[in-house]
Amino acid sequence: MRVLLVEDDDRVAEALEPALTRRGMAVTRLPSGKGVLEAVGNVDVVLLDLGLPDVDGFVLCRAIRAASDVAVIVVSARGEVDDRILGLHSGADDYLVKPYDIGELVARVHAVRRRRGEGSGTPGAALTFGDVEVHMGRYEVTVAGAPVALSRKEFQMLAMLAQARGAVCTRERIIAEVWGRSWSGANRTLDVHIATLRTKLGRPDLVETVRGVGYRLASPAEG
Repeated sequence: MRVLLVEDDDRVAEALEPALTRRGMAVTRLPSGKGVLEAVGNVDVVLLDLGLPDVDGFVLCRAIRAASDVAVIVVSARGEVDDRILGLHSGADDYLVKPYDIGELVARVHAVRRRRGEGSGTPGAALTFGDVEVHMGRYEVTVAGAPVALSRKEFQMLAMLAQARGAVCTRERIIAEVWGRSWSGANRTLDVHIATLRTKLGRPDLVETVRGVGYRLASPAEG
């Protein structure tokens, strides 16, 4: 995934760039608004700080949206409700307030791309793990051809794991993408939902626990 980081604070950029790179992202950093509009055509996601030295961040966000359909996440210390509303009205897909957890930022990047239908395969296609089929476009799951009724959050968790195709999804990412926030009892809530998902699927070994990290599906997708 190609990420354009528009951030004037060198300390923030120096911490964020390697963290994103370790998570498989190719990062290009610009310290101001200069060159941003020329660069957006070559990236998948823009992480946009609002406090830039040469242009108002909201103005730049509107200019990016006018020039491109690239995903934009505002990452700013401005946390007032009015700022968040203005950022979204300016064309941002999401708004994250500093300081933030890197896991949450990565989760939001993936969530934005998923909402836009990117990186999820052919629309309407089924992801298959043994006799379990996850029909992404129809929000349906079948086991051995029989439909299984899942709650919205259960389906979101299974879809995320299926799209990862055997790679581990961290607890932090699942919580951030499915619940949109974290809280003191989040890990316990996640464990309960995973247990319920296993029971409903009738395939207790399909969703594997990777101790201390997260979850993954036990076998690679066949479809």
